[in-house]
Amino acid sequence: MPIQKPIKHYLQFSDLTLDEYEYVIERARIIKRKFKNYEIYHPMIDRTLVMVFDKNSTRTRLSFEAGMHQLGGAAIYLNTRDSQLGRGEPVEDAGQVMSRMCDIIMVRTFGQDIIERFAANSRVPVINGLTNEHHPCQVFADIFTYIEHRGSITGKTVAWVGDANNMLYSWLQAAEVFGFHVNVSTPHGYEMDMSLVSTDRFTLFANPADACEGAHLVNTDVWTSMGYEEENAARLKAFDGWIVDSAKMARAAPDALFMHCLPAHRGEEVSADVIDGPQSVVWDEAENRLHIQKALIEYLLLGRI
Repeated sequence: MPIQKPIKHYLQFSDLTLDEYEYVIERARIIKRKFKNYEIYHPMIDRTLVMVFDKNSTRTRLSFEAGMHQLGGAAIYLNTRDSQLGRGEPVEDAGQVMSRMCDIIMVRTFGQDIIERFAANSRVPVINGLTNEHHPCQVFADIFTYIEHRGSITGKTVAWVGDANNMLYSWLQAAEVFGFHVNVSTPHGYEMDMSLVSTDRFTLFANPADACEGAHLVNTDVWTSMGYEEENAARLKAFDGWIVDSAKMARAAPDALFMHCLPAHRGEEVSADVIDGPQSVVWDEAENRLHIQKALIEYLLLGRI
């Protein structure tokens, strides 16, 4: 009988080591180059990715679905509202059944406990496409983007201006893996949940402009994430002053980059002259979700090539 390879999931950023990240980044460079040169690369022939969506998506669905097709495989979209999960089927049962019919699964859902329970009952690798607590694929793509533009992120400073959300928690895990520092500025009442923090590679700033001082990368996100829409009015008031504008970017390093995981609301968390300006790499950042996830799928299914 063939030897069964241990299943490796990607549920939060800390699930891979620095060595693994460096390998997948190198594979992403190669896979991206093939894509740009229209070179056919089909290592996933006869492999199927199932995408389970409990939250709406643009970039996550497109990058995973297009990516799997580009790798020669098939991608199946499942919305929980249109499946038995939406009618109360236990997550554990869904994990058992789905993983018997495909090769890899991406889940985009609410609580991290949901994807953890799903993965514990899956026979195939499970990837976190976003949960309330973590967004590892996005931060992985962001780091890949920074490396493309500026080289190693080790020893650099990343400024986070805004809500303590899934992006920030993934950035903090990434800081521990890659060895960089995070300057964090969150409005009063929207501070970090320290139970989700396992690193000391951060500094807290009451003034968001101070957090940007000398930063090599300035990062923000929408003030009202999915699932918190009823708080929108209160958040708009609480986040007043937390816009990333040209004045804050001027306090960052001269060659600092600006990133945003999108969608963006110009005039709220970021000014138009910043997100559409020369320091912004948001479009490269969005595209790189495609390339980094293709390399991640390849690694989780095939190991090192």
